[in-house]
Amino acid sequence: MASVHASEISSIKTFAESNGASTIPSTYHSLTEESTDVVVADELAASIPVIDLSLLTSNDPQIHAKAVHQLSKACAEWGFFMLTNHGIPEDLMEEVMKKSHEFHDLPMEEKEEFGDKGTFSPIRHGTSFNPQAEKVHYWRDYLKVITGPEFNFPHKPPGYREVAFEYTHKIRALARNLLQRISESLGLQSNSIIECSCFDSGLQIFAVNMYPPCPQPHLALGLPPHSDHGLLTFLMQNGIGGLQVKHGGKWVSVDPLPNCLVVNIGDQLEAVSNGRYSSVLHRATLNNTDTRISVAVVNGPAQDKKIGPAPELLEKEKPLYKSIKYQDYYQIQQKTQLVDKSGLDQIRLNAQ
Repeated sequence: MASVHASEISSIKTFAESNGASTIPSTYHSLTEESTDVVVADELAASIPVIDLSLLTSNDPQIHAKAVHQLSKACAEWGFFMLTNHGIPEDLMEEVMKKSHEFHDLPMEEKEEFGDKGTFSPIRHGTSFNPQAEKVHYWRDYLKVITGPEFNFPHKPPGYREVAFEYTHKIRALARNLLQRISESLGLQSNSIIECSCFDSGLQIFAVNMYPPCPQPHLALGLPPHSDHGLLTFLMQNGIGGLQVKHGGKWVSVDPLPNCLVVNIGDQLEAVSNGRYSSVLHRATLNNTDTRISVAVVNGPAQDKKIGPAPELLEKEKPLYKSIKYQDYYQIQQKTQLVDKSGLDQIRLNAQ
């Protein structure tokens, strides 16, 4: 098929549905260089960490201490985990997913008012990652909404705004709780990360990714290998696999437990922990039969807050990252074409 310029495709969903071809444009061939040498380590999937929030919040000191140790191990060795007994109602999660699907199913002309106008636009709808700047495009459509510290949201489809408000509010409380336990696991006071990041007035982004069936899933990606920019990201999906995380140099397919949330460490938490906990590289793979939808909520520091290693950690060790305002870091990360952890490379003090 002839090369298709990004400006010609305003929605991969619309393009995929109208195309009807068995091949994809060459500009979407994002897997060509690594398709022959990447080993997907499915056998490692059984060892993906599972963290039970009810044990982390137990009043029994021994149960709590054991759970905090398991959390520390998951953050240090994997950079992500599946969270069970998180307290968010299953019917709320299902309704958020249902309404997210309905949004993407709206006619394109009804979504035009939400067109992406830049990183800090309150509501952004678009395709790929950064079509105007990238040479290779990605097989996804997205909706990104800034839901904190001030709540923004599309006014359609009906009921979406209300369930999203409830869901993001509960996710923020959950993130706050986890950050307290993560602080403990680093030997810090429980509120240390919350206070040094001004988390309570922090940036929260609600992102819905739609990955339509791809005729040649062995050639394309929904998203390239990348790490997230915030402190903690919470992800749920519609039962269709596609998430892979990098562990021990291999890609591991993640098949989440029912009703769990997948939680991953972001770049800001790697910086705050002074490298003890690494933000995890992950990517979205595709299939040729089913539409995958994922809902991710990224929870970060306050935009104007300078973030670097927690002060208490620097009493005994040298800083590995320089401090930088979160909004400045976010813009750096968004401009590095999302590949690998190139955003963190910009603030690493030992970088050559």
